Amino acid sequence: MALFFTYVIAGLAIAMPVGAITVEMTKQGLKNGFMHGWAVGLGGMTIDFVLIAALYLGLASILQLPFIQIPMWLVGAVFLFLIGYESIKNADSDITLAGEKPAKSIRSSYRNGLLVAISPGNVVFWLSVFGAVLSNTYNPEQPSNFLLIAAGILTGILLHDIGLLAIVATTRKVMNRAMIKGFSIIAGIVLIGFSGYFVYEFFKVITDMI
Repeated sequence: MALFFTYVIAGLAIAMPVGAITVEMTKQGLKNGFMHGWAVGLGGMTIDFVLIAALYLGLASILQLPFIQIPMWLVGAVFLFLIGYESIKNADSDITLAGEKPAKSIRSSYRNGLLVAISPGNVVFWLSVFGAVLSNTYNPEQPSNFLLIAAGILTGILLHDIGLLAIVATTRKVMNRAMIKGFSIIAGIVLIGFSGYFVYEFFKVITDMI
């Protein structure tokens, strides 16, 4: 249990820095409520779980190959640009104030979480962080330790998401439509900024290979 709770704290620390998932989760939480923001977080955690499984099965070395990472940077940039553009374009739509029923489906919020989490920044992060954990803690004779670490980190991320969205849900009660629209536009600009960073990394990797 000590090992588990240690990595729950690690999961909280991992989730604290503001990234594309956090931005999208907060935006959906403000526009459509707690459940939609959480659906984005669950979409991100789905990809996290898949990456943990890949590391556990020894697939990390394949994902770390440059010719695999190069298209991932570009595809991730396209995904984030499209989501950011959609956020700005539809900033005034799908807004439900506190007490109103959202028109947007939870499934679409979950899909957005998946698309943002597929971005290579998230993939490379998990490979570096969890790859180090795997090499230091994985013992074929005691695989339960690695599973405890994985469960602890995912639990920490889940607790972070719930805490963040509880704050967002409270803040949403005092926000009007114009304020939520403004945040949606800012969120879109930030996501496009992440997209630009991925394009930069795409060209950087290509330059390093030449």
